[in-house]
Amino acid sequence: MTDLRDMTLETLGGEKTTFGELTGGKAALVVNVASKCGLTPQYEGLEKLQTELSGRGFTVVGFPCNQFMGQEPGSPEEIAQFCSATYGVTFPLTAKIEVNGEGRDPIYEELTATPDAAGTAGDIQWNFEKFVVAPDGSVAGRFRPQTDPHDPALLASIESVLAG
Repeated sequence: MTDLRDMTLETLGGEKTTFGELTGGKAALVVNVASKCGLTPQYEGLEKLQTELSGRGFTVVGFPCNQFMGQEPGSPEEIAQFCSATYGVTFPLTAKIEVNGEGRDPIYEELTATPDAAGTAGDIQWNFEKFVVAPDGSVAGRFRPQTDPHDPALLASIESVLAG
């Protein structure tokens, strides 16, 4: 398995970096996000997690994706403006990527190998699927799109990686 921390990506602002540099070596909640989805209000809960836990070595990382019914059609500037103005997002966002199929980003190639609580790995089902990633780059949990950012099982997974 490739180390997630060393995998390259591009920020929403167009800067090349690695996953490890983007997270600052912190535990992370990785989420494929979209601005025009019925689940888009989850941005509010994601930003609340960022605010509550960033001082404890945690960050949310959003990966905009337009693969699900074209629900993230905007330019990087439009995505940044929407997230900031509508939800006050302060966590890092990457450039738009694909999470499924032949064009799947290598980071998601690694993430989708992780099974959810029911033991199912594979393709992302929809926008706002969540992965808890430990500071060492290991994937500690996978949560399906309908899972609220403050769901007890998700919070327990985050707490587990924060506790080391």
